[in-house]
This record gives sequence, structure tokens and C-alpha cells, in this order.
Amino acid sequence: MHVSVLRSEVLEGLAIKSDGIYIDATAGLGGHSRDIAERLETGKVYSADRDAESLEMARSNCGEVAERIEFIHSAFSGLKDALKARSVLPAQGFLADLGVSRMQLTTPDRGFSFMADGPLDMRMDRSQGPTAADIANFTSEKELADLIYEYGEERRSRRIARAITGARPIRTTRHLADVVESAAPRMGKIHPATQTFQALRMKVNGELDEIEALLDSLLSMVAVGGRVAMISFHSLEDRILKRRFQLWGREKKVKILTKHVIKPSEDEVAGNPASRSAKLRLVEVL
Repeated sequence: MHVSVLRSEVLEGLAIKSDGIYIDATAGLGGHSRDIAERLETGKVYSADRDAESLEMARSNCGEVAERIEFIHSAFSGLKDALKARSVLPAQGFLADLGVSRMQLTTPDRGFSFMADGPLDMRMDRSQGPTAADIANFTSEKELADLIYEYGEERRSRRIARAITGARPIRTTRHLADVVESAAPRMGKIHPATQTFQALRMKVNGELDEIEALLDSLLSMVAVGGRVAMISFHSLEDRILKRRFQLWGREKKVKILTKHVIKPSEDEVAGNPASRSAKLRLVEVL
């Protein structure tokens, strides 16, 4: 069974009421939505994801409690309108786990990972937008270097961009990983293509813009006294959350419940190494 990241910490942080309305903006494989629904009696979870394939798996994974969950195909930027159309706002709690779904990472034809060869896709919603191959093959060398530096926080971005443009056309994940490694050899345990893959994925899916759009509408979706739980996995995401929460705190719009981010326990990391970089921030709406 799929186990949610920071499961007990999220459930405690949301202070779930059995009759409450809860929004899970990142259904993924359904773990957090299931956890919340199990604690409801007359309440309901509205569980959204921009990946239609993930939603189908989440529905299946939620089993007996799926009747307490309504699944919604939506990106962050369209979530408020989707919920308003259902007349369910404001909610008593809101959750977003910004990590990439395990299903996406472990399905080769989704193109998110270089662990197995597959088409260089990386779209969370495969019905929309350019693929990672489009960006790798048709972006100028300078733009590609800037992209890898900004979104991947990769200091060797210019060298990598030069290698990618010189190796075009690039069609598969393994090909791209090999090209990056040839330009920027491994210096530690982390594969040298990791940050380049992160940068392309974030660009393909407009991830930071989507997070900003979500935050712009978030407070209007949650009732006074309601809790917000946000899990990030890298510094760019966490920086956006930290700054926005601090701003809201100064404006007396929220009470910050996590003076320091909550991280997974040693036991959780041992059982689920992918949780290692997770950070949870909590606020209560005023």
C-alpha cells in the first residue's frame, strides 16, 4: 500500500474534524486523501491532480473510503474555480504535497527519470503542452543554460547546455543522462543529470508559476480557523512557501504553526528514502 510522506505530522497538523471539508491539491496515488477520509464521518475530501492517470490510481487505492472523496482533474491554477463550481468552499483544511508522484518517476514512458530508458516527456498532464524533448531540442543554448541554472541550481549549466545542443536530437531519458554525465562527471552520490532533469521537469510543467497561482487563491479557499499543510522537496519550492507564509504572518492573515520546518524522522527516511528532502510547513488561517 502507498504510504504518505510525513503522514502522522500532516494529520496532526490539519487537526481534522469528522464533519469537515478538506482539499488535497495533490492526489498523487491517494495516500494523504485516504488518510484524511478515514478520519471523517460526514465530511468530505476534494482530491485534485493535474495527472489524470494518477487520479485513476488514487481512486483505486482509496478503496472503502473513496465514497468520501471526490476526485478532480485540475492543475493548481484552476483548482479554486473547480471547487467554486461544486459550492464546497471554504474548507476546514488544505494540503499540497509538491513532490513528484512515485508513479510518474517509476513509469519509464512518462520520461521523468533516467533510471530506465523512455521518451523524454515529463508532462504531468500528457494532454497539454510541449515535452522535455521539445525544450531540450529547440531551446537556444543560452536559454537552456539559464534554465538549468535557475531551476536546477546547477553550477555547470553552461557546460551541460553546450553538450545538449551539440548532441541533438535528444529523444530519450537515458540519452540525455549520458550527455549530461559526459559534460559534468559525477562528483558524489547524486547522478550528475539529476538537477538538469529537475530543471526540465519544472519548466515543462510550469511548476513554480503553478505554486504561485495556488498561493494567490489559497486563503480564499480556507475558512477562518482552518489549517494549511504544504510539503516541499527542494529549495526553490520551499523558498516560495516560506516567503508567502511569512508575508501572511506579518499581515495577520495566518498564524504560523511551524517556526521551523518539520522533516521526516530517521525511521521514515529509512523506510522511504524518497522522503529524505521533504519539508512540512503549517499555518492556521485568521
